[in-house]
Amino acid sequence: MFLSAIIFGLLGSFHCVGMCGPIAFMLPIDRQNTTKGFFQILSYHFGRLFSYSLIGLLFGFLGKGFYFFGFQQQLSIIVGVSMILMVLFPKIFSKVNFSKGINKVIFKVKNALGKELKKKRNNTFFTIGFLNGFLPCGLVYMAVFGALATTNAFFGSLYMFLFGLGTIPLMTSVVYLGNFTKGNFRKKIQKLIPIVVVFIGVLFVLRGLGLGIPYVSPAPLVDVVSANSSCH
Repeated sequence: MFLSAIIFGLLGSFHCVGMCGPIAFMLPIDRQNTTKGFFQILSYHFGRLFSYSLIGLLFGFLGKGFYFFGFQQQLSIIVGVSMILMVLFPKIFSKVNFSKGINKVIFKVKNALGKELKKKRNNTFFTIGFLNGFLPCGLVYMAVFGALATTNAFFGSLYMFLFGLGTIPLMTSVVYLGNFTKGNFRKKIQKLIPIVVVFIGVLFVLRGLGLGIPYVSPAPLVDVVSANSSCH
């Protein structure tokens, strides 16, 4: 499951380039001092990872509630099916405005982000990254589903952290080279992303079914305990 978070990030970063690439390219880094510029970019990424981790912490905590009431398997299945449906029927989900209730918050985040991009203080880059992490993004929503299914606050935070980690290589390249992913290569990757999302969705469904397949669909703990008891 955690490997899926990194894959999400790596492939999803081709989508992120279109959404967050302009922000990354506009970072007021010191291009004359390579070392200083490197740490400024690193600070930007730490900011993004921190905000992703906070989001994962929140949704992992919500998932823990489902776990507490014994719905962890059902939640995993619902998350997996939701991922698959969002790929197969994108037009239906595109009509749902996930950010409708928090448009004012997003507007304030964008305003704050615009102001920070004009500054060059030491903490500017971390702040830009932190705010960047809260901007609405379809791939982040998918990763949030994964964090929710971990049914644990720490693991939810780790899932989102690994997702963000996967986006770093390409997002760093954009800072130095601009949007270089145009053309056929990017189109091929964009076509691959839905396939990966469906695959990960299937993994979540299998995980929830508890078929007793090691690492893929482990048997529920209750079944394992019952089996051990019957042996004795």
